[in-house]
Amino acid sequence: MKGIERFSPKQRQVLSWWCPPAKTAGKLGIICDGAVRSGKTFCLGLSFVAWSLAAFQGENFALCGRTIGAVRRNLLEELLPQLERLGFFYRERGKDNLVVIGRGRRENRYYLFGGKDEGSAAAIQGITLAGVLLDEAALMPRSFVEQAAARCSREGSKLWFSCNPEGPQHWFYREWIQKAEEREMVYLHFTMEDNPGLSPAVRRRYERLYQGSFYERFVLGRWTAASGLVYPMFSQERTVAEPEGPCRRYYLSCDYGTVNPFSLGLWGERNGVWYRVAEYYHDSRREGHQLTDEEYYRQLERLAGERQILGVVVDPSAASFQECIRRHGRYPVIPGRNELLAGIGRVADLLQTGRIKIGPQCRDCIREFGLYRWDEGATEDRPVKENDHSMDEVRYFVSTVLAREGKRGFCAFSTGRGREGGWE
Repeated sequence: MKGIERFSPKQRQVLSWWCPPAKTAGKLGIICDGAVRSGKTFCLGLSFVAWSLAAFQGENFALCGRTIGAVRRNLLEELLPQLERLGFFYRERGKDNLVVIGRGRRENRYYLFGGKDEGSAAAIQGITLAGVLLDEAALMPRSFVEQAAARCSREGSKLWFSCNPEGPQHWFYREWIQKAEEREMVYLHFTMEDNPGLSPAVRRRYERLYQGSFYERFVLGRWTAASGLVYPMFSQERTVAEPEGPCRRYYLSCDYGTVNPFSLGLWGERNGVWYRVAEYYHDSRREGHQLTDEEYYRQLERLAGERQILGVVVDPSAASFQECIRRHGRYPVIPGRNELLAGIGRVADLLQTGRIKIGPQCRDCIREFGLYRWDEGATEDRPVKENDHSMDEVRYFVSTVLAREGKRGFCAFSTGRGREGGWE
């Protein structure tokens, strides 16, 4: 293949494992896991298309990610232009989530599927496939992955997987990676050194970006259990700060509770950094009394003051409080995105890069950052359900407002973990 000399030895294995006379040519599929930015996704996609057109004509294939948007962003945006440079052609049919790819007189159909939840398996059910590529397989529910694999019933069909590591109890690690030989799969583990496109300086930047379990997973590529603090990168010295001058824009964010604590944060942006400049926190157990929605709303108005608030990001389960805010007609209501692990990933990235700061007067939020821990006894990654109310409220704001702004260039989130939502 033209330009193959620019690939690393590990990438060349991905590109050629299916080609006779390679000893692996008769295997049923390939699994590539390891560090972020290790170059596995692009070469897997390139190899998948080359194999499918060498082996089949006029057949159906599937390209799967956590969402169809993720397939387009993480795989096709880079892959399709490169295929065209290599002499392939393609036609997209967006309404059908279909890309037809061919070379010479041969072409195949490549359908795009998203596997974000248990209901996603129904979308792929019924189609007959000659092969499937599942990018970020560990972020998909088991039912979707197994249904996609079951659709590959054409003679000579193969399975192609890529993923970043999760916990050692994750079903994909136990059922596919640890059983790769039993399942007749090629298994290749990637590190950042396997990506020749990453300079030493960029590798060092990624090494500085992560800490704790995140570092072991996304830099070292290990299937490591989450342990310790959820946000080990939070520190008084680096994270607790006030804006040096007036903020340009303001939002409020809220985690609702009656018996459980109610947490409300005021966010202001200055020079591209978002500061949690003030808070209201009510713990009914600590205070000895509960408050009504109207009483909470008065506290919201007091925290907002005379500032122009662009929106109030509210706990998506707090329907009554959302309606209370709407009824007063003063502030736009934005239901928060409740993607626990994907949201934690976004918050961690922005803390590490200094794009969010917490004001010193936000004492309850600072206290929770120091107590919010992973549940080390759980079989899957999840934080302990305590000291998490400001943590949920911060996550709603980041996932709902800053993730949206990130798509317009405000910030970029790392690809990687998140069972419900990936680190997007």
